[in-house]
Amino acid sequence: MIHIGTYNYLKVKSITPEGLILTDGEQDVILPESQDAQVGDELFVFVYHHKDGRIMATGKRPYAAVGDFAYLKVVDETENGSFMDIGIDKDLFVPASKQEQPLQLGKKYVVYLYVDQHDGKLTATTWLDDKVDTDLSDLEEGDEVSLLICDTSELGYSAIINNKYMGLLYRNEVYEELNIGESRVGYIKKIRPEDNKVDLSLRPLGFDFILDSRDSLLDILKETGGVLALGDKSSPDDIRQQLKMSKKAFKQVIGGLYKQRLITISDYEIRLVPQQHDPHAD
Repeated sequence: MIHIGTYNYLKVKSITPEGLILTDGEQDVILPESQDAQVGDELFVFVYHHKDGRIMATGKRPYAAVGDFAYLKVVDETENGSFMDIGIDKDLFVPASKQEQPLQLGKKYVVYLYVDQHDGKLTATTWLDDKVDTDLSDLEEGDEVSLLICDTSELGYSAIINNKYMGLLYRNEVYEELNIGESRVGYIKKIRPEDNKVDLSLRPLGFDFILDSRDSLLDILKETGGVLALGDKSSPDDIRQQLKMSKKAFKQVIGGLYKQRLITISDYEIRLVPQQHDPHAD
């Protein structure tokens, strides 16, 4: 069975002036693009409906396929809906009824791609909550995951997790500006199965985060000549702006460096301790 809106392995059945005729043994499609192929060869192609209704194949790789969440640009508008650039000759249709808010020409939006049950064609929707998986059994707290930022609110940033789930980055725990459509690496902070919610973090949890932050802070100190205008009494906003971490995390990191006698700490400053050369180390 040939699957619409995704990739298929199909064999070359015949070669015509119009293109290659591909088949799965039961159904044929046409690949109009020039290919260095012979009858009997198996090709990996993306299959979609042409604007005239025919089922077509392409060797091009679209930006997204069925089951994907993607950040795409609106390139045309009609009374019935909008069209988005998907990276192949045929644009992706988003019906007006599947738009949470009317899409604007030239702007980009996060959408979910699926096959319409009525006409069998590839389409998309901006109603994302209905398309995410609520079975969170594959996730574990502390997991490193891929994130696609898809919405913002006063509470924080909603993000698609591993192209499958929905989670939230709390605004007061994010120390930089994020943009819709941005892809980031994140971490599962907490899973709440009672309401199918996932709390996210942009920082590794626990000891790994402290180690990473320690090395980063030492690098910053070396770049600034061994002095940084942040200390025990610096405001959380100043720390967040300069180091993109909370004051609690900052104090954990500098506390560890102080115990190792690598820095000195004052109210509004930390300094690298000059390292003496050990002649026995040579």
